[in-house]
This record gives sequence, C-alpha cells and structure tokens, in this order.
Amino acid sequence: MSSGPTLLAAPDPAATPVPSPCVSVCRMDARTGLCEGCYRTIDEIARWSALSDAERRAVWRAIAARRAAGPPSSP
Repeated sequence: MSSGPTLLAAPDPAATPVPSPCVSVCRMDARTGLCEGCYRTIDEIARWSALSDAERRAVWRAIAARRAAGPPSSP
C-alpha cells in the first residue's frame, strides 16, 4: 500500500555552512578599517574561522548594511 509520493523536507538554512565573504581582494582601507573586497574589519577576518554560524551570519548582516550604506565619502 502506498500512501502517495514522499515529500522531502526543505533543507534547514540554519544547518547550511555559512560561506566566507572573502572575494580574494584583500586590501584594508586605512581610513575605513574595512577590507576593500569583502567589507569586513580586520577583527572579523581574523576571527572568522573561530566564529559560530550565528556569529558568521551576524557578520554577513553587517556586511550587507555596510554595502547598503554605499562607499565611504571622500575626506
């Protein structure tokens, strides 16, 4: 007896590994303190491998906010 097709659960996004934001453009802007490629601070870059997935997602949210704010204005 078959009860119909088996439905697969959608993958849990929280269970998916959080990718690194690194884009291999590794230059720190002395004025902003951010990497010109990935918009992370040096502390965020240095700590990335030790961060929990929740902390990594928080870094991604910070990156999105930084990018949305646009490029820093020239002095």
